Amino acid sequence: MSAAPHALIAGAGIGGLAAALCLARSGFRVSIFERAASLEAVGAGLQISPNASAILRDLGVLPLLNGSALAPVALNIRRGRDGELLQRISLENAERHWGAPYLLAHRADLQKALFESITRDSRITLALGHELIGLNTGWRSVEISTRNGAAKTAHRGDCLIGADGLRSFVRQRLDELRIEKGRTAQPSLLPKRASQIAWRALVDADQVEPALRLPQTNLWLGQGAHLVHYPLRGGKVVNVVAIADAPANIDWTADIWSEPSDCNEVQNHFASWHAQARTLISAASEWRKWPLVALPPLPEWTWGRVALMGDAAHPMLPFLAQGAAQAIEDAAMLGAMLLPDAPIAPCLAAYAAARRTRANRVQAASRRQGWIYHLGGPAAYVRDLRLRMLNERQFFARYDWLYRPRPDLTNYKVENEN
Repeated sequence: MSAAPHALIAGAGIGGLAAALCLARSGFRVSIFERAASLEAVGAGLQISPNASAILRDLGVLPLLNGSALAPVALNIRRGRDGELLQRISLENAERHWGAPYLLAHRADLQKALFESITRDSRITLALGHELIGLNTGWRSVEISTRNGAAKTAHRGDCLIGADGLRSFVRQRLDELRIEKGRTAQPSLLPKRASQIAWRALVDADQVEPALRLPQTNLWLGQGAHLVHYPLRGGKVVNVVAIADAPANIDWTADIWSEPSDCNEVQNHFASWHAQARTLISAASEWRKWPLVALPPLPEWTWGRVALMGDAAHPMLPFLAQGAAQAIEDAAMLGAMLLPDAPIAPCLAAYAAARRTRANRVQAASRRQGWIYHLGGPAAYVRDLRLRMLNERQFFARYDWLYRPRPDLTNYKVENEN
């Protein structure tokens, strides 16, 4: 019996860990290389929509989130300046409608659940503190080199999956290869400025009023800004994300996703908002900020035996909360397309072809959603009027294209779609 093919993965974020599980289930040996020395509990809350939770359920990861993830019972949409409730959508039928749960979780809790899953699989190894510094690909294999402190190590595999985020070394190297072969005139350059800033904070539940601890998602809309908050970890903390239209320079040599922010900076952006929103923002003792970045859709995600996924392939603005979900979809598609006995390069090309159109659509929809959230004047009045007219059935139907699990990626079954 021939040895199982060997997949290399750059990056141990949510996408990389999920891809390792999917490829191992498909019959691959998997080696993950992560530049960080440890998988730290970074980030804040994220929304695990049904299109992603169905995949996590199939992988056996979802039960590991019991006790930490929360299924919201409602979505409340309010107007920022006066707190008026524009719409309340019950989410109690979400799982029955879409066939998988809609969950809220801390990013670190999901990453921990994925990590626990890979440690149980002998086909998967994880090398922490290994920064990818070299990549060469040929007809028969892929060779990478990593640096761990002063030590450099070479690794060979049958394919490489670039799950190394927005500042992807793998994407940069593929750009160089295409330029060398005359395939493209310009690489996918990272922007030097952003037009929007996001702030995140975790607030102790005992610091906020009881209504804000309820298992609900809350969305506040205002001109040039919006606010999202919901409880996490059994209601012990409240996750708060504030986003505003504000230009900012981007220093790609720094950790742009966790830069500390002065509390006054956030409060000033929301100084004219309703008292309940201002009180919640003031309750946060520490804020982290990051500039919002989205690249134009990439024309190609693959080069021979190398493929991109997640933020390396299609970085998402957060307005549909689909960054992690789309990376999980990528992982499932890789597992479905990359078969041990099939030729690697055509399988990776098929993966990219199967995913690119949907990822591009979600990118565009996320961008449009942000524009709608931040409307002002008469346009905001029309938006609010339409929100008041929206009912539960219309809301579910509006998001069917996004949230309904894909049967080609999951053991998808809906018992009752009403």
